[in-house]
Amino acid sequence: MIDHYTYRLTWSPEDKEHIALCVEFPSLSWLSESPHEALAGIRELVSEVLSDMEASGEEPPEPLADRAYSGRFLVRIPPDMHRELSIKAAEQGVSLNRLVSSRLAR
Repeated sequence: MIDHYTYRLTWSPEDKEHIALCVEFPSLSWLSESPHEALAGIRELVSEVLSDMEASGEEPPEPLADRAYSGRFLVRIPPDMHRELSIKAAEQGVSLNRLVSSRLAR
């Protein structure tokens, strides 16, 4: 299950090292001079936390990769923005949904 979690690697200018993170465990991080070592470190840390959670009967967070997504979500925007986007969609001959999806994809 450790391989299903979402890991991110970035550079920390303050620490002058690579920092590895796990999205599902936002309080965990691992610093290293090498990106490979940082990733290996966070994976090992997550593995240890999962073992501790299992031993104490805690339910671990569900990996984002294993969740089902409907492809739908509701966004509330001001009426004037809704009107403006509807006009742009009509001018481009696309649905409002297609226009907003393409803008989010950018």
